Amino acid sequence: MINLFTLQNGRLAQEQVEDRNELLKYHDPIWIDAIEPDDEELSWIKEAFGVTLPELEELGDLEASARYFEGEDGYLHIRTDFLLDEDEISQNVRVAFILTNNTLFSIHDQDLPVFRLVRMRARLRPGSVNDAKDVLLDLYSTDAEYSADSLEEVYENLEEAGKVVLSDTVTDQIAATVLETIAKEEDVNGRIRRNVMDTRRALSYLMRSKLLSDLQQEEARLILRDIDSLENHTAFLFDKINFLMDATVGFININQNKIIKIFAVVSVGLMPPTLLASIWGMNFDFMPELKLTLGYPGALILMVLSTIAPLWYFKRKGWMD
Repeated sequence: MINLFTLQNGRLAQEQVEDRNELLKYHDPIWIDAIEPDDEELSWIKEAFGVTLPELEELGDLEASARYFEGEDGYLHIRTDFLLDEDEISQNVRVAFILTNNTLFSIHDQDLPVFRLVRMRARLRPGSVNDAKDVLLDLYSTDAEYSADSLEEVYENLEEAGKVVLSDTVTDQIAATVLETIAKEEDVNGRIRRNVMDTRRALSYLMRSKLLSDLQQEEARLILRDIDSLENHTAFLFDKINFLMDATVGFININQNKIIKIFAVVSVGLMPPTLLASIWGMNFDFMPELKLTLGYPGALILMVLSTIAPLWYFKRKGWMD
């Protein structure tokens, strides 16, 4: 699918291109966004604008240090990860940008929330974008906002998990559920940190390339400041996650120790009757030490008393509480 955007009265006007001839009639688009395009659609873009977009399989081939470069065509090539955190799905999606003199080209395999937000805002706010570089900066700015919203959700989920962990009773089932929540939020937090770090690198490259105007340079600096605050928040959340993880594992260990304690008490309580049973289990008629007529019932009574006595002592000491 190809979405083509032109600038009309200070707003982005979107057109969904479905055939070659429709694409060829546009000569001054400000942004062309290709979402999971096929080979035919890529050939349309190349024929209409002379720009060769990479195939989706090639987006992850470059090393991390080679994501920003000037290609043989003289255009600026950028690879950036964008966060996708929706409906139990959290992942970083790679997007390839090609920035020409007048047009921004982008290709990715999923329709991302950040791109939808930029499209909606550009239609509602006149004057928010004036050229292709403004669109790119707006994407990075919206990505930082989207990451901040995801961090707030992580905060809320961890607070709920913390209330459960610090409650009066934490069973093994509850602890297992909390651990699952903590592990999920840790994964989301890590993806957010990776995402903002990648956005920081892309913005730094744009600022060094000297392609941005003074106003755009200032906007890029403001985005970098937002990213700095997000990185501090992710570091705090990692500490909070570690604390909740340690607390949950500690409660699990306490519950296991209670079970081991029960076995220890029972084992000690049964030791005296076991010893008596091993002695009185012999034939009293042939025991050389003694011969008791009431030896069997006496042994039973003594075993019962020897079981009750240590358990009563443990209870009195509070070891069975």
